[in-house]
Amino acid sequence: MSEITEVPSPFCGVGTDDLSIQVQDLALKVINNGCALNTPLFEQALGDTNPKINGKSVSLEQAINQAASILRTTQQPIIGGCATDVNGMRALMALADKNGALVDQVGFNKAKANFLTLQDSGWMTTTLAEIKNRCDILLVVGCDLETLSPRFFEQYIWNQESMFLDDTAQREVIYLGTTPAAHASTSPNGTSAQVLACDNNDLAEVTAVLHALIKGKNIQAENVAGIALADLQTLANKLTNANYGVVTWAASSLEYSHAELTVQSLCELVKSVNASGVRCSGFPLGGKEGDQTANQVSGWQTGYPARVSFAKGYPEYEPYINDSLNILKNSEADALLWVQAFNTANTPPIT
Repeated sequence: MSEITEVPSPFCGVGTDDLSIQVQDLALKVINNGCALNTPLFEQALGDTNPKINGKSVSLEQAINQAASILRTTQQPIIGGCATDVNGMRALMALADKNGALVDQVGFNKAKANFLTLQDSGWMTTTLAEIKNRCDILLVVGCDLETLSPRFFEQYIWNQESMFLDDTAQREVIYLGTTPAAHASTSPNGTSAQVLACDNNDLAEVTAVLHALIKGKNIQAENVAGIALADLQTLANKLTNANYGVVTWAASSLEYSHAELTVQSLCELVKSVNASGVRCSGFPLGGKEGDQTANQVSGWQTGYPARVSFAKGYPEYEPYINDSLNILKNSEADALLWVQAFNTANTPPIT
């Protein structure tokens, strides 16, 4: 048995790097700084790691040769999952280039609203370090931040030391849409987060009105999706009078048609606050199961996120046509290489 300290987590997406892990054979146990998200994933059982062909155990060399034989003769292979680290993703991209495969990261559909916005109109975003040291008002839109990243507030909002703030407990947290499930957003001095609640399906309308108020437009309504216009005006005033406001969202929580329009509205809202002379940044939440890693590596090498086909001998990006789940469902592929290094429960789709 051994113990490893200062372990970074690939599961929470917010740079948690202070875990202590006890290792015994193939079993891991989190003994310090775990959370409801990280601990179960670190402690998941690995299961059977023996190479197999048609359910029968073989040597690793035999399994690799069989996989290579399949890929050598395939007409339309798919490399799916793509839940791996930087070197793993580089290897998958090289294989896809050589074999004419389609590459699709398992979390792409949940992140698609972010990509469509970034490609269409761009955004102004910040980093975790900037949030930790500068943010004085945090607007959380359409997601329960405490569930997505349980230690976010502990590490980046209520941190005791900050380069540019005398007292981080004076930071203001506002939820728009979803109500938080617990109390991590409550400040050390006991101040609870303000919640402007509405259904996520109404966020497109609410954020559009908030953006209009920031730009000084007159809105002829008393409330929007159950939120008083006066409360939205107060929120607009807070953002335009902050020293460093941050607007955060999780595309994976915006599960409705054309959610990219809501993300775009948030990004344009951020730009408008900056145009008024006040610093404000967006912060898209992600980093689950290697999604940002896969998309960054694909971006470096092809110019596109990880939904790229090499079937024509060059990278071709199409966020809808290249959806591997639809391709498999329609029997338009003849081989699937599934890569999943983080989550034993995230198994290949049945085809």
